[in-house]
Amino acid sequence: MALLPLFRSRSHEAELERRVYALQAALAQCKGVARSWWSMRVRFTVAVALVAMAAGFALGVYRHSIKQAFVDSAVAVGLAGPADDAGTAEIAFQRADYAKALKLARPLAEAGDPRAEAVLGLAYYRGRGIPQNDAEAAKWFRLAADKGNAAARFTLGVMYGEGRGVPQDYAEAARWYRLAAEQGDAQAQYNLGLAYARGEGVTQNAVDAHMWFNLAAARFPANDTRNRTAAVKNRDAVAGEMSSEQLAEAQKRAREWAPKS
Repeated sequence: MALLPLFRSRSHEAELERRVYALQAALAQCKGVARSWWSMRVRFTVAVALVAMAAGFALGVYRHSIKQAFVDSAVAVGLAGPADDAGTAEIAFQRADYAKALKLARPLAEAGDPRAEAVLGLAYYRGRGIPQNDAEAAKWFRLAADKGNAAARFTLGVMYGEGRGVPQDYAEAARWYRLAAEQGDAQAQYNLGLAYARGEGVTQNAVDAHMWFNLAAARFPANDTRNRTAAVKNRDAVAGEMSSEQLAEAQKRAREWAPKS
């Protein structure tokens, strides 16, 4: 059974960054679209809030500045959100403004923000804005991964698979791939499929391998033809050595699969 290779971080780092931050940008855009559907309701709520604030100022019981009072009301109804320095750091890193990204991310990471920890891990991992340091990268990725950051979990799995910054341990690599794969990370699903196909860190299992390859093929973006093709080819290679009962079971598992939060 000829399988296409594992996703290796050195050859896919830029693509991983692009995918992570493109997803974040798309999410932000979706939030903006959703807000437009109930803008009339928001305007009414804000108007009521402003009338109430005016009464409060007249009575001398509202001691915030007018600007802050409006911001508080806008946050309450969803027109605005609290400052998101972690998101700003992610965007700055994507745009190669590493000095800004690190300035914002480091204090947040040290305070335990998982997105900031992932940004700092990526900076150390790739040597962007700071000297490349695999041990530091693994430390920050682990902190973010323990808090559920899927990208950090995937990259930590790659580091264990390569023995980069941590002892090489295929079982530990598969464990992190699984956690990210269960959240819907396509690259982690692909790598977990390979782990099952090869028996690396897990017991070799064609049904599980087919299921994860199948899920990865479905979750890679339509314009990501290279990765989708790799997942499809590996899925079909595994299918060629499966019984009809095994194939039916793998397909059933893929249909019933749902991401975990």
